[in-house]
Amino acid sequence: MKNFNTRFFIACLLIVMACSATYAQKKTTTKSAKIAPTVSDRQFWLAEMDKMVRPVIYSLAQDSLRIVMPKVVSKRIDNKEHRIQVQYVEVLGRVLSGIAPWLQGEGGSAEEVALRNQYRKWVIKGLSNALDSTAKDYMYFNIGGQQLVDASYIAYAFVRAPWLWENLNKIDQQRLVKALKTTRQFKPVFSNWLLFSAMTEAFFCKYGYEWDPMRIDYALQQLEQWYVGDGMYSDGTSYAYDYYNSYVMHPYLAAITEIVSKKTNAYTGMIAKIKQRNERYAIIQERLINTDGTYPATGRSIVYRGAVFQHLADMSWRKALPEQLKPAQVRCALTAVIKKTLESPSTYQNGWLTIGLYGSQPDLADFYNNQGSLYIATNIFLPLGLPDSDPFWADAPEKWSAQKIWSGEDFPHDHSVDLR
Repeated sequence: MKNFNTRFFIACLLIVMACSATYAQKKTTTKSAKIAPTVSDRQFWLAEMDKMVRPVIYSLAQDSLRIVMPKVVSKRIDNKEHRIQVQYVEVLGRVLSGIAPWLQGEGGSAEEVALRNQYRKWVIKGLSNALDSTAKDYMYFNIGGQQLVDASYIAYAFVRAPWLWENLNKIDQQRLVKALKTTRQFKPVFSNWLLFSAMTEAFFCKYGYEWDPMRIDYALQQLEQWYVGDGMYSDGTSYAYDYYNSYVMHPYLAAITEIVSKKTNAYTGMIAKIKQRNERYAIIQERLINTDGTYPATGRSIVYRGAVFQHLADMSWRKALPEQLKPAQVRCALTAVIKKTLESPSTYQNGWLTIGLYGSQPDLADFYNNQGSLYIATNIFLPLGLPDSDPFWADAPEKWSAQKIWSGEDFPHDHSVDLR
């Protein structure tokens, strides 16, 4: 009996020890298997936008942009000194044009509101530095023809975000108008550049200044002549298979005509065509995004990364997507593009964008590219101007066209549309 009790006690002790070990193991496993909080698409976009633009906007607010901004140019640059001189107006316009809708917006999480408020302060202070001739970061708008382009992006930012104009003090408003007017001395290249002149005049029109209807009319009428079909325009007299329909033509036409239509009904028929072409090109753009976020790397200015889809982003922000494109599928497609174009470890060097499409690829640059040129990439972030309650952000994830097609789903056919 004694031996039995001893054996029973030992057996119970072993069971208790085993149970304790199992419990400890489960407790440890549970503790080490904590699930990381899910990052929403909007949070991801905000983080990537902040990472991209912070060095530019913060430095300008500190009056130190000229000191810290790298003086990197294309290996085939045409005039290095000149391209470096103009890169400051260039980077300001391109960054502002991309983040303007978000600066205009309100609400969101506490973190987003705090971030927006911080950027608003930096932007207003940075603009003041750029326009103050006594500041280190004072920017000249009369150096050369390239500044016709760059000034138009600044004008575009104010068109997209009236908040910027309303919060600029009167002196800086006057300085900005004067600076933009100096670019009238430059003759635009007979290409998409006509729209740059037109955008600056549209800014004057919007904010009640004397504007030149002829510069706008010339651009609109000429682009109508350059329409080649299926939602696309040639860039000048010959068609090029690149992304300038998205970089410039479609977004600029949409914004300019929206402003001018409030002053005259002379373009009513043209505006209806432009709207249809906008929709058709948005469909084409969405289909260009592969299942992994890649897209055909063709044509010049390919180092502009996500700006390749500025038109699709702009249509989303303006809530002008065609019926067959659901906002959530476009969000998911653009998210894939952002991830792909920014994931390479060599995308940034010391916090600044490198020349390239997937990381540092300097041989992809064109003769006109400098450090500032790259920041047109911010224009993929335009939908951040929509509130987080908008279907673009709030709706459940959706597959985009390439994902559906290449997973074997049946899918409606595509065909060209005559929109002359």
